[in-house]
Amino acid sequence: MRITDLLTKDTIAMDLHAGSKAEVIDELIAQLDAAGKLADPETFKQNILTREAQSTTGIGKGIAIPHAKSAAVSSPAIAFGRSLEGIDFESMDGQPANLFFMIAASEGANDAHLEALSRLATFLMDEKFRERILAAATKEEVLLAVSDKETEVEGPEETPAASAETGSTGKKILAVTACPTGIAHTYMAAEKLNERAKELGISLKVETNGSSGVKNRLTDADIAEADAIIVAADTKVEMGRFDGKPVIQTAVGKAIYETDNLLNRAVANDAPVYRHDKSKDEASDSGGKSGFYKHLMNGVSNMLPFVVGGGILIAMSFFWGIEATDPTSPDYNEFAALLNAIGAENAFFLMVPVLAGFIAMSIADRPGFAPGMIGGLIAITVSGVEDIDGGSGFLGGLIAGFLAGYVTLLVKKVFSGLPNSLEGLKPVLFYPVFSIAITGIIIMLVNPQLTSVYTTISAFLESLGGTNLILVGLLLGGMMAVDMGGPVNKAAYTFGIAMLDAGNFNFMATVMAAGMVPPLGMAIATTFFKKKFTKPEREAGKTAYVLGACFITEGVIPFAAADPARVIPASVAGAATTGALVMLFDIGLRAPHGGVFVMGFVEGSAFNILLYALAIIVGAVVAAITVGLLKKNTVATA
Repeated sequence: MRITDLLTKDTIAMDLHAGSKAEVIDELIAQLDAAGKLADPETFKQNILTREAQSTTGIGKGIAIPHAKSAAVSSPAIAFGRSLEGIDFESMDGQPANLFFMIAASEGANDAHLEALSRLATFLMDEKFRERILAAATKEEVLLAVSDKETEVEGPEETPAASAETGSTGKKILAVTACPTGIAHTYMAAEKLNERAKELGISLKVETNGSSGVKNRLTDADIAEADAIIVAADTKVEMGRFDGKPVIQTAVGKAIYETDNLLNRAVANDAPVYRHDKSKDEASDSGGKSGFYKHLMNGVSNMLPFVVGGGILIAMSFFWGIEATDPTSPDYNEFAALLNAIGAENAFFLMVPVLAGFIAMSIADRPGFAPGMIGGLIAITVSGVEDIDGGSGFLGGLIAGFLAGYVTLLVKKVFSGLPNSLEGLKPVLFYPVFSIAITGIIIMLVNPQLTSVYTTISAFLESLGGTNLILVGLLLGGMMAVDMGGPVNKAAYTFGIAMLDAGNFNFMATVMAAGMVPPLGMAIATTFFKKKFTKPEREAGKTAYVLGACFITEGVIPFAAADPARVIPASVAGAATTGALVMLFDIGLRAPHGGVFVMGFVEGSAFNILLYALAIIVGAVVAAITVGLLKKNTVATA
């Protein structure tokens, strides 16, 4: 497919009226919509803005390529707009942009579409091509310039980022490029690396991890012979294969603007030897099925919709009164009772079985799901302890999930020797019958003990008060900030969910409030300590306000990546402060997610809502002041 099949006269705006980045985006979306390329312009705009929040698509050299792969695109297309005066698009090089190409890729875009879009990104690295577009007087001249450029490549569908020929340095360098959407930056970085490698006489092969899949994949032989490897990526790539090789890891944008530096470092062997940490299970891309954390997070992530949806519905039911769901109470409200039934009796009821089912599925694939679900269901319904309703709750669900997964692996191994004629019976007969039976019997036998342990732990935590409770708040708050969405953060959040299931709502309130603090703290710092941050960081601070308010702790990552020694301690200090204050104020929250949007569900009076907000604000200010005191002024603040 040719680029001019996607870039047409009706998607071109020769002279934009826009004067700002936001107006450029609106005008190009309107152009695509008028051409009938969008099914839902507003949804597509949100997809574009979400991509911009990750990193600017103003790539420099007067070019901006806002792009998104979206279900709101009815037909893949490219919109072009031009501003001879230039518009500030927050470009990487700080210069205004003149040429704007908005790429609209549909969810079902095929490889031909995506490769055509990617070829355009590589063409824009050619200065003569850019000058011709700038000088074009009509839409036809723009299309002719693109068409002529396509004739210069070897074949209309050739994948960009081919390997450079063997150079004079005698070194063999490999590279991998990848960006979050895999449409523009991935291929531009590859093209720039190849272009400069040829000029410098460096042997280079580049693998691109784009939306259309991995192209020009590095083979085991390539890796074995390589002297150094450059990984320019803003998203996960398969790293385990590079174990023991010198690897330079950097952002994809660096491959476009610091190309010579990266190539020279690779040739000079100025790269650390990469050691793959299997415990982090980065090999998930290669289908690995190991790692306690990975299995647990698979269960938690699939459980969250039940927890969040159910928890918020339960919290909403209390708008009509704390006893509005009790039929014997004068405050009884049918709609409140309906919401509570959906949330508590159904969504929350499925929470632990779903957790167990997906943990088991992560371990043993699909055959593990049924025994995991049933083991989790037994854990919450069969206590085996007198005077205790229910069962071992979250604790039992965790154990049931791991038990079911490994029991299923054992069953699969036992039946692996059956003749091929019985292969079809394994997943529908042998695996479920034996896995469910073994898992169910074991959980039935151990659940009384697990129930006793679970109730003892819950009772102990509920008995905490005063200084002890504040210390717990300090610890949970600090855990929410220390690795910004990583294993420690998830452990604290999972603990909050477990206590929510046990009927203790203070811990959920604590972890949510503390998780909001790190991005909010950095956002405040970029506002009041501007000289401490670069221009891109100050721009990221605006986004961090929104991310923090929505309880997305990962919003602090750009700041922590740039300056971990100062940002992480400041974030921990702020989040720990908030955690302690929430516990001090004895605030409970039934909603397990939502940030500021669920603050109205805080238990108690409106005064408690104010106290909850105060705890978050105080922690964010502590984080902001701490990082402001620790950081030095930047060299350039423009």
